[in-house]
Amino acid sequence: MQSSSTPETFFTRRLTAKGSPLLIAGPCSAETEEQVLATAQGLKALGKIDLFRAGIWKPRTKPGGFEGMGSVALPWLQRVKAETGIPTTVEVANPRHVEEALAHGIDVLWIGARTTVNPFAIQELADALAGTGVPVMVKNPVNPDVALWAGALERLERAGITDLAAIHRGFSTFAPSRYRNAPTWILPIELKSRFPQLPLICDPSHIGGRRDLLLPIAQKALDLDYDGLMIETHPDPDHALSDAAQQVTPERLGEILNELRFRYRSSNNAEYLNKAEELRHKMDDADREIMEGLARRMALVGELAEYKKENDVKILQMDRWNEIFESRQAWARKLGVNEKFIAELYKLIHVESIRRQTEIMQRPE
Repeated sequence: MQSSSTPETFFTRRLTAKGSPLLIAGPCSAETEEQVLATAQGLKALGKIDLFRAGIWKPRTKPGGFEGMGSVALPWLQRVKAETGIPTTVEVANPRHVEEALAHGIDVLWIGARTTVNPFAIQELADALAGTGVPVMVKNPVNPDVALWAGALERLERAGITDLAAIHRGFSTFAPSRYRNAPTWILPIELKSRFPQLPLICDPSHIGGRRDLLLPIAQKALDLDYDGLMIETHPDPDHALSDAAQQVTPERLGEILNELRFRYRSSNNAEYLNKAEELRHKMDDADREIMEGLARRMALVGELAEYKKENDVKILQMDRWNEIFESRQAWARKLGVNEKFIAELYKLIHVESIRRQTEIMQRPE
């Protein structure tokens, strides 16, 4: 999974040893010792799980619900490791959590989305983690902000925590969505471009919020070259004390893993390599034509702006914009191009057209 130049960490060692993505599973919340151990034994039987996860401290959006068992559950995870050999991971949100988790031999810690959004909390955790050498996974912040996510990772790096991974669990949005948290795939891809060697793990449970969405989300993540999956697992999901709708039994998790296609990053097949290279050259030519077309369009925008300036005509004319917006989607539909993509593209083109016209309008006479 990783190149020879990748720094060796807990995550990269396991990726190299497996030659396939990391798999993290376990209940949303540790509810009872029996529930935790039953889940762990079910996962052990799969023979594929790299980390056992469980929420110990679970403050909810509103008080009054089940908020986790707290420190009393940490010995349960010690039993999980002793009886199954699977390393364990829990979420930590403050220095006390770090101290207690490490005192109970927890192997990996993760920082949750509501903590990642707060640089003050991240700095406190970075200070508490300094010198421990413990592996840490960082979930994306609840709001779609790559800078906050990257900033959290950088604060940990500056504290000497270099055994890091990122978890993509989706983003809160006011827009209607089939997902509990919109995946907004472009943001984790942007993070990966900033940190190329950073293992990236997908959390389909929190993105989907429903069992039936786990498989397609997990498959897309694998097809986008993610390094692992974190899927919530419970022996009796319908009666889970938190996030019941998104958890699956260990048996169902096994079925999902068997249904996933673990594709290759590339192929040594000469025919494939030649055809792929040919198509990439054609795509380069098509991109050049697109750039030339955009350049022509912006030149016409500039010419129009000059005429508007000479005749004291306003920049924005909504009738014309609405005509463009509707007609371009109609053209896309006839050509078999995704209409939503074209709508977003022309929004960007319109913003740049406004910027260009404003620049010309404000130019001194």
